[in-house]
Amino acid sequence: MKFSTTWLKDHLETDASLSEITDCLNAIGLEVEGVEDPAERLAGFTVAKVLTAEKHPDADKLQVLTVDTGEGDPLQVVCGAPNARAGMMGVLGQPGAVVPSNGMELRKSAIRGVESNGMMCSVRELELGEDHDGIIELPDDAPVGHSFADYHGSSPIIDVAITPNRPDCMGVYGIARDLAAAGLGTLKPIAVPDFEAQGDCAVEIRTDDPDGCPAFYGRTIKDVKNGPSPDWLQLRLKSAGQRPISLLVDLTNYLMLAYGRPAHVYDLAKLSGPVRARRAKAGEQMLALNEKTYTLDESMVVIADDAEVHDIAGIMGGENSAVSEDTTDILLEIAYFDPPRIGVTGRKLGLASDARTRFERGVDPAFLDDGLDLLTGLITELAGGTASEKVHAGKPPSEVKIVAFDTALTKKLGGVDVPADEQRRILESLDFEVSDDWQVVCPLRRHDIEGPADLVEEVVRIYGLDKVESVALPRSEGVARPTATPEQVLERKLRRAAAASGLNEAITWSFLPEAEAAHFADGEELWSLANPISEDMKVMRPSLIPGLLTAAKRAATRGGASTRLFELGRRYFRGNDRLSDERATLGVVLAGEKTARGWTDGKAQMFDAYDAKSAALELLRAAGAPADKLMVMGEAGAQFHPGQSATLRLGPKKVLARFGMLHPATLKAFDMDGPVAAAEIFLDAIPGKKAVKGAASFARASFAPPALQSVTRDFAFLVPETLAAGELVRAVKGADKKNIVDARVFDVFAGQGVPEGQKSVAVEVTLQPQENTFKDTDLKKISDAIVASAAKQGAVLRG
Repeated sequence: MKFSTTWLKDHLETDASLSEITDCLNAIGLEVEGVEDPAERLAGFTVAKVLTAEKHPDADKLQVLTVDTGEGDPLQVVCGAPNARAGMMGVLGQPGAVVPSNGMELRKSAIRGVESNGMMCSVRELELGEDHDGIIELPDDAPVGHSFADYHGSSPIIDVAITPNRPDCMGVYGIARDLAAAGLGTLKPIAVPDFEAQGDCAVEIRTDDPDGCPAFYGRTIKDVKNGPSPDWLQLRLKSAGQRPISLLVDLTNYLMLAYGRPAHVYDLAKLSGPVRARRAKAGEQMLALNEKTYTLDESMVVIADDAEVHDIAGIMGGENSAVSEDTTDILLEIAYFDPPRIGVTGRKLGLASDARTRFERGVDPAFLDDGLDLLTGLITELAGGTASEKVHAGKPPSEVKIVAFDTALTKKLGGVDVPADEQRRILESLDFEVSDDWQVVCPLRRHDIEGPADLVEEVVRIYGLDKVESVALPRSEGVARPTATPEQVLERKLRRAAAASGLNEAITWSFLPEAEAAHFADGEELWSLANPISEDMKVMRPSLIPGLLTAAKRAATRGGASTRLFELGRRYFRGNDRLSDERATLGVVLAGEKTARGWTDGKAQMFDAYDAKSAALELLRAAGAPADKLMVMGEAGAQFHPGQSATLRLGPKKVLARFGMLHPATLKAFDMDGPVAAAEIFLDAIPGKKAVKGAASFARASFAPPALQSVTRDFAFLVPETLAAGELVRAVKGADKKNIVDARVFDVFAGQGVPEGQKSVAVEVTLQPQENTFKDTDLKKISDAIVASAAKQGAVLRG
């Protein structure tokens, strides 16, 4: 939220400097995101007086002015403004100044052969308004040579981040209240301009949906004159980033930005019959002020008359009842809407507004009457007109929350010792009512206060978070005990292993668009958020691959030829108890070139399914999984290419990982060019290490090198071409677990000499003698066992 220091001082009596204000805001938990000084943009622009104005010798629409800048000789300036004349006061941009509206740096130049030393400026060129019909005219008593920024009174603009739990600070007055409580000044009372209400409201007002709109207040004002807003109002709106529209609209925006109270104004002549808050009808449509038409449903609250819908309640008004320059009679609306319903409606329609932001977080239900009177007084003062009596339809929430508070909690929870009297002062300065026995009545606008801990937070932040001392945690004597859990140790180990293998770590959002999440759901029930950051972050991710694919796509669009990414995080599902089911997972995506083109290899080599399998096996070994015992089976998921993917399982049912090439349909859904290899390791499925009885859990088993030299033997088998080589290797290793220490495939061949439907797989077997060297009979016995074990997989020893 943005506001100028001038606007802040409308509500806060203070002599504090800009740095003192920003430091105090940060100290009380209202984070300052930035400070902008408009005076910097107006550097080089001065108040100047036009001494003479003569016709340009070579241009009908230009004049040659001599301008007094208050120092030295007068300057010659060429000007095309029709209102430029001798004797007027204006604003001169001298050479070196930068025009705010277009960033142009002014220079001494010749225009149609006549030297010009700068430019006389218009309102639009200095971004002070939209008028561009002529140059700025200042009063005759404006000080010549004075900085225009100082003369204009430009004040610094502060940008504060308001957290969702502090809707009471969504107005400048709320921020001033917090600063006053922190001792930075005195809060000024809200001044309501005097006006006299006459007669009944000219239109019936009611609420037909007390759940969605508990309270609807309003009144009519007749014979108003709409037009441009005064300068003070425009300056305040501009400091907040708002574009001034017209006096009536600007005053409703002013009420919202100054006091956090959205309001709406209707052209009374465009209304027909009673105006009421009700539920929308299915399919009902409204043309909104943003010139878009929205289709509504029965869950949405609207403001309507007998003819049509005029307002999507709490979010945006309608074009068909908007005020214009010709408006003379108006209806003011100030209402209280159910916050969750406003949020749901906004998300359904994809419609955001400043009003929605405040209503869905919760506005002050106690400020309806005063807000309506304040807005009425401002309108009658600035636009004239006669106001009717108020109409109250319904009642806003009025049940106060009372919290029993113990001042000792501030020391216990907040870590700072604040005297009881100071705690009382702080709470009362924030409009809490504190009884003698510390029963604290919370103001209705403080929807975030739920218990004593919240009151501790209020006291500590106003007292000063910087006064909370740093205290070391108690430490046991002797050797420090490890604090990381086994899961944390495993994740650290995997991060190091993945980085060591050449992968780059990515950290992606845990939220996904609904369509992307559904693509990776695999039949699991997804976790959809009730209040997402945006529609593109509505569902908790069921897989880490979508986020990594998005990151890989971003890298590819920026010229990245090869992407090797991993992420260690959580997948989210709905559990049987309807609570979140979080599963630790490591995802890998390999996209683009595995090796770049070169004179040794020719064309670039792309990643394939074997690269994904290799990465998965390497990381499973690092995680302590029995990689050599894993079975390679299909059913990696519909997201993977069925002929180029598989799962790694410990037994037929326990899936530890899946890997392979992503399906073309998956790549199309993510707008990616293939091929892309991916793997996902399910850390929650990896069995934990069995504790060794009598040994320290952190101690490694001692290593004793074998006394005898190992022996290798080669076997070539004919196997069905559908048999996975890993299955054959596993069978060979299992033939004699005592003597066979390793087996690996070193050749696969299919073609001439090999029967159709089969392939030749050559396996190197490493044998390790234990106490005695092998004899020929021992080797033959082991070989026979290997051949017999391989035969169970359909393998035949080649002759």
